[in-house]
Amino acid sequence: MATATTEWVPLSRHQIAARIAQDIPEGWYVNLGIGVPTLVADNVPKEREVVFHSENGILGIGPAPEKADLDPWLINAGKEYVTLLPGGSFFHHADSFAMIRGRHLDLCVLGAYEVSSRGDLANWARSDDDTAPAVGGAMDLAVGAQRVWVAMQHVTKSGEPRIVETCRYPLTARASVTRIYTDLAVLDVTPDGLQVREMVAGLSLEALQEKTAAPLRLAADR
Repeated sequence: MATATTEWVPLSRHQIAARIAQDIPEGWYVNLGIGVPTLVADNVPKEREVVFHSENGILGIGPAPEKADLDPWLINAGKEYVTLLPGGSFFHHADSFAMIRGRHLDLCVLGAYEVSSRGDLANWARSDDDTAPAVGGAMDLAVGAQRVWVAMQHVTKSGEPRIVETCRYPLTARASVTRIYTDLAVLDVTPDGLQVREMVAGLSLEALQEKTAAPLRLAADR
């Protein structure tokens, strides 16, 4: 652990994705949600086999394509262009959700508006002007995957904590999140509360707690 100073820099979106990619073991089947999670596929080491799934019916997604290699017919659930690795496959949307509901995914990485100290997930909103995303397949993924990790900014643009005791947004799933990756820290959701596994260099636990609306403690094995 680095000595705490006032000099610390939050991680970028790509750095959050790269940090998540470090923790995905060989051989896992992984669904990536919209936003920062989709960047994870670009950051898994080439020598490590991880099979990425998209709920619109793809297994074996590769890194984002170069502009010259873009296939306009090959997109993920977020309507982003993707590549297909050797051995990859396409299948019906219903078959894709059978995989999810059958608990065949080792991990799902989702974005979130808020996560509670109990691992409740809120990653959609009701909006009269349709600017906020609807729930989509997230409810199925949040309860169907063996594990759920969240990628998110630690606070809102106005500085409000996104990690809270009780979510204010409508819930996607209760007690589903096991780990949270933010631009400031990596936190485990445990039966004893939130445990800090890692912080950006220079950030103190006290400073992190000020930006978190739920109690934190350092993980014993960090």
